[in-house]
Amino acid sequence: MQHINRHIFLFTAILLLFSSCKMGQRYTAPNYQLPDQFRADSTYQDSMETLAQVDWRNFFTDSSLVQLIDAGLANNYDMRSAILNIQIANRQLSQSKAGYLPQLDATLAGVGQEWRSKNYYAGPASKIYDGKDAKNNLFKTQSQYLTTLSLSWEIDIWGKISAQKEEALANFLGSTEAKKAIQTSLIANIAKGYFNLLTLDAQIEVALRNVQLNDSTLRMIQLQFDAGEITSLAIQQTQSQRLLAASLVPQLEQEIQIQENSLLELTGKMPDKIARGKSLQHLIDESKISLGSPLDLIRNRPDIREAELDLIAANAQMNINQALRYPSLTLGGTLGLNSMLPENWFNIPGSLLGSALGNVTMPIFKNRKLKTAYEVSKLEREKAEINLQKTVLRSVNEVSNSFTSLTKLKEQLVLAEARVANSHLAVKNANLLFKSGYATYLEVITAQSNALTSELNLVSIKHSQLDSFVELYKSLGGGWATSM
Repeated sequence: MQHINRHIFLFTAILLLFSSCKMGQRYTAPNYQLPDQFRADSTYQDSMETLAQVDWRNFFTDSSLVQLIDAGLANNYDMRSAILNIQIANRQLSQSKAGYLPQLDATLAGVGQEWRSKNYYAGPASKIYDGKDAKNNLFKTQSQYLTTLSLSWEIDIWGKISAQKEEALANFLGSTEAKKAIQTSLIANIAKGYFNLLTLDAQIEVALRNVQLNDSTLRMIQLQFDAGEITSLAIQQTQSQRLLAASLVPQLEQEIQIQENSLLELTGKMPDKIARGKSLQHLIDESKISLGSPLDLIRNRPDIREAELDLIAANAQMNINQALRYPSLTLGGTLGLNSMLPENWFNIPGSLLGSALGNVTMPIFKNRKLKTAYEVSKLEREKAEINLQKTVLRSVNEVSNSFTSLTKLKEQLVLAEARVANSHLAVKNANLLFKSGYATYLEVITAQSNALTSELNLVSIKHSQLDSFVELYKSLGGGWATSM
């Protein structure tokens, strides 16, 4: 008994010694070297609530657009796959938590038959080869019947199991951030597609309005041609201007149907017509724009958070590969029934067997596989940190670029509206002067052509402005905070 106690004491001392030797590198967040604020007007950085924290239902006010986004979040195939990825990662996380528990296996019925040579046993005293088989030096058969429970428990002396749990947790959280990033992109893409649809509608209205204007001009020129005041060239050039405006209509109708199909694909639906709500005016409340700080961006952008979780997982994998190079401590035992004759198989207590085992094993030579795996995982960790820094830099630039586009497009919009007003006045004056004989038909055609171009340009700038609003919302990490 004293001999057994000494072994238990020695084994416990070894266990405590190893368990105090946790290895690996603890994760620390890198220094992002962020600026104090974005390169933007400071008036948009004073609010406590950033644009990213605004619910997309409050940011987008068109009811038809809200319905499309709802359908996309429910039916989009990328979203559905992302949800399944979260469920997969959750199962893996649950499995990693069970790494601290022992493994228990049962042999319900084991039957073995062995053919052993004469030299397997120590000598004639074993009496196994008595009789004819012994004289002819033949093999002797031996049967065994077995039922056991086997226990194996690895002690986490180097932190390998805890690192596996840390990696699984990071992967699980990363899958949720990936889903958020997909949701943000999906909302932005649906909004952009819808705004493009409204833009195409507005362009068709401009084209049809100009066709009607050209028809009026053509009738006026036709009367002057009939009176012999102008040549047929005036009629031909006016018709050319009309055909230019009219040819835009089927082209825009084609683009509308393609855009409708693309939008419905994002919502997981078959091609069909899409109902429209508001026009291009008053679709977004500019009063909600607030950029916050670059530090807020780190908290809000799902792709940044996902990149950091990838770094955490890579750091954990490096620690796992480091721990695999060191000794492992395993406790085990077996309890069961063992017999060489079937009739004695369940003869208790005669057939009872049991064993207890404690192993400390260490890899000696594995063809350099363990060292290579550790070195590669260190490099993978460096790559993950580089990717995180790159994602942060790209995100700050995206916010600054989106805001710059938004502010400059606002200036362009003022000039475009003035240009449209001026072109309408020019068309009106050209028609009056033409009727009075103070202007030629070419001046009328030129004024109408300029009006068509300026109106289409105004619609295009309004579309670009709406896209810039969406890009700013997306670049700040909006769209997922309250609509999960």
